[in-house]
Amino acid sequence: MLTLILASFLTFVELNCENLFDCRHDSQKQDTEFLPESPRRWKPWRYWQKLNNIAKELVACGEDSAGYRLPDIVALCEVENDSVMRDLTKRSLLRNACYEYIMTDSPDERGLDVALMYSPFAFSPISTRSIRIFPPQGNDATRDVLYVSGRVVNDDTLHVFVVHAPSRYSGKSKSEAFRMAVAKQVIQVVDSIRSQCASPKIIVAGDFNDSQYDASTELLYRNGLINITADAKGCNGAKGTYCYKGKWESIDHVLVSTQLLPNVQSKRIFDAPFLLEEDNKYGGIKPRRTYSGYRFSSEGFSDHLPLVVRFSF
Repeated sequence: MLTLILASFLTFVELNCENLFDCRHDSQKQDTEFLPESPRRWKPWRYWQKLNNIAKELVACGEDSAGYRLPDIVALCEVENDSVMRDLTKRSLLRNACYEYIMTDSPDERGLDVALMYSPFAFSPISTRSIRIFPPQGNDATRDVLYVSGRVVNDDTLHVFVVHAPSRYSGKSKSEAFRMAVAKQVIQVVDSIRSQCASPKIIVAGDFNDSQYDASTELLYRNGLINITADAKGCNGAKGTYCYKGKWESIDHVLVSTQLLPNVQSKRIFDAPFLLEEDNKYGGIKPRRTYSGYRFSSEGFSDHLPLVVRFSF
């Protein structure tokens, strides 16, 4: 008698959407840069163009050498609010994909948050929590970390963290303590999960605003998390997920617990040609972003490239 065992696959995507704001002013947030009357002239048609471009990008992430399937779980950074996520999942080109989402409501001054978008056919949430990050003295409030636990197709429980750590805008060394605070908060919750579960399967993903060699990511490694995308490659010339002044960096990461490592089948930077453009100033290529200065591009996506990881269960 021949027994046939079919493996189930789960496609996980991480993407910083770059300023995915709606066109309405939130009086409690500093979002005036992205309003119709602002210098950027962030009008509804531009907003919907951006939404559909992000949708197109996410759909394309589902294609690889093993075939095609829509991404099952997507960790998103730089989404403004619930209205934006509702438009993305229910009214954009993704409207027939049946995605659901969970997101934070953070004290970030610009109003930016993180979200987890998922297919209910592949992932069933059990619990969710926003992890508040308390800034070191002299730093502004930042994004919460989103934690969601849920069941996948084989009934395993998957613990997912979505991170958008503070930027280096004030300088790398000055802001490092803030990113370390984020890492310490994540570790605290991870340790709590480990105290309740003998072999937890954990994903920590997002924009860390640090490379794989910096202090905040090193701290996560020392606490049993493995950076599976540290050596991820693109197929069309991208040497990282982000390009600044002609220099490629990988500041977006997907980390997993040791228990999930055997489930990793593949990982890559998704650098399809339509996501790239020539860098006329510094040479080479760079991500095709929505704005170059104040010049809008209807063919723009984000200043970050997505990470795509395929797991087996």
